Amino acid sequence: MAESVRRELNRRQRLERIMERDGAQCVWCGRDLGGLVEATTEHMVPRIKGGPSWIENEVAACRRCNGQRGHLTPAEWLDECERRGWSVRRELVLATLEGLRAAIAQRGGQRRARPYIDSQIRRISRR
Repeated sequence: MAESVRRELNRRQRLERIMERDGAQCVWCGRDLGGLVEATTEHMVPRIKGGPSWIENEVAACRRCNGQRGHLTPAEWLDECERRGWSVRRELVLATLEGLRAAIAQRGGQRRARPYIDSQIRRISRR
């Protein structure tokens, strides 16, 4: 899909595409999204850390997890979710980071995000 088309998608459309791509479960706690559990889009690499507003950088999360993550890195929040006994979708977190790294390599730019992504992939892959 062309980048200009991605930019034209509103938040609801992006969330629908993300849930089609990844499934309708929160990436952090594994709860089914929709119905009683409100789904949100969450940037895997926060924009403050150089993460782009691309669909490759977004995952579906429940409002609780999205809000509680705050400024924790994906690896830090993944550890916390596992400590809480939640069903973290570790493989999806890693695949999203790797997909984002590939998208950045293809499109260029995002210089600030590159070392952040690499460090998160290394940290999550160690387990």
